[in-house]
Amino acid sequence: MSDLSHLPARREPSLGRRLFLQLSAASAASVALAAAGCSPSSTPTPAAASNQIVLPQGNQGLLYYAYFLALAQATTYQKVVDAPPSDFTPVDRAVFDDLRDHAVVHRETLKYLIDPTRATVIFPADFAFNLKSFTLTTRAGALAAAQQLEDLVASAYPVILPLFSSTNIYKRTLLLKMSTVQARHAATVRDLLTPGGFASSAVVDGNGQLITQTPFVVLTALAPFVAPYVLAFTCPDTNSSTDAGLCTANG
Repeated sequence: MSDLSHLPARREPSLGRRLFLQLSAASAASVALAAAGCSPSSTPTPAAASNQIVLPQGNQGLLYYAYFLALAQATTYQKVVDAPPSDFTPVDRAVFDDLRDHAVVHRETLKYLIDPTRATVIFPADFAFNLKSFTLTTRAGALAAAQQLEDLVASAYPVILPLFSSTNIYKRTLLLKMSTVQARHAATVRDLLTPGGFASSAVVDGNGQLITQTPFVVLTALAPFVAPYVLAFTCPDTNSSTDAGLCTANG
């Protein structure tokens, strides 16, 4: 599918320093927990079917996975920005402009990290993120779609960050910065949809930590949006005793 043009990121509506620090701390702590608390298991490499897209193994596969998430967000938010619901408020419009802009920046950054020459065909030409399951013509529907995507992506990053090998520290650092942006976006959308609901029990556990989701769970949730294609992902072999289970079950 064709990519959107590169757009400059805009300043997000401020959530306040205290909320920002809470979200950043939750995200960082979730990364640490994901790195330390995974059970061992084996993850066989899936055999590719005609409609199956097997993401590369290792660090490159992690970048492909993050690129797909940014692609899903950019596609959805561009649709809303192009045809905003009639009941959108000026604040809603500003937030979705920011969501779109940051998703595009993340997508293009990840594309560059995958291949600085931009010669790599990441997905088939007819691969698309199908928006038919979303109701983007109403404020409630657009916010619900954004909440689903932002919650998934915010919960995905802390799981994959510890999996980068030590030779890719700078890439992991860039994704860590993206992770904090995703956490703020998720909180902003939740607060718009349900004022004061930015840290509900659906996304934060009893210890105040962000609830994380493995690639298996995230890709399963997004599978209907990319049919007939199926994305398959094998975890990097960075630490076989602790990391292998991350891509096979919600640990």
